[in-house]
Amino acid sequence: MDPQGFSDNSRLRASDADRDRAATVINSAMAEGRLTADEHSDRLDVLYAAKTHADIVPLLDDLPRTSAVAAPAWAGEVAAPAGHTERLVAILSGATRKGAWRASPVIDAVMVMGGVEVDFREAVLPGREITIRAVCVMGGMEITVPPEMHVVNSVVAVLGGTDVAGDTADSLQPDAPVLRITGVCVMGGIAVKRKDRKLPRNRRGVIEG
Repeated sequence: MDPQGFSDNSRLRASDADRDRAATVINSAMAEGRLTADEHSDRLDVLYAAKTHADIVPLLDDLPRTSAVAAPAWAGEVAAPAGHTERLVAILSGATRKGAWRASPVIDAVMVMGGVEVDFREAVLPGREITIRAVCVMGGMEITVPPEMHVVNSVVAVLGGTDVAGDTADSLQPDAPVLRITGVCVMGGIAVKRKDRKLPRNRRGVIEG
């Protein structure tokens, strides 16, 4: 991102879209080895607390100037929808979202020698599309989706890999919910599994009886 896209004298309030674009550059810089895991985490903390454009400029001015304001840093990435962004950070640790939870339109998942598990089967979705922007460095991510969710995988893997379950008849329907996964995976792995929803306890008892 070109920091000139934000004015260091501007008192203009930063929007969620502004923070998301800046986060894309910071995530990419860590994946390229320009920032350590600690530096990356510290900058994201400051970024998501930023009030104005002037607050964002110092976080980007020592990173490469590219056209990432208009175009994403990773090949094949689709612009994420505007709205709240949730962060899942696992550095030598783990993070989990499963059971009944409210998903954000955009989820930034950062794994450095750690793991993240996300299960959408009982999640309350914010709309038809969700985007996960992943930075996986010597870590792993496991994503579980329900049968009707369509998955679009645009992750760039370097000495790593992705494994995405195939579509079903339901997930190929025009009105199917969509999960887009973008980002980079370096010496790590991202797996997407497709599973049926768990039956409530009372329903299990009826079937087993």
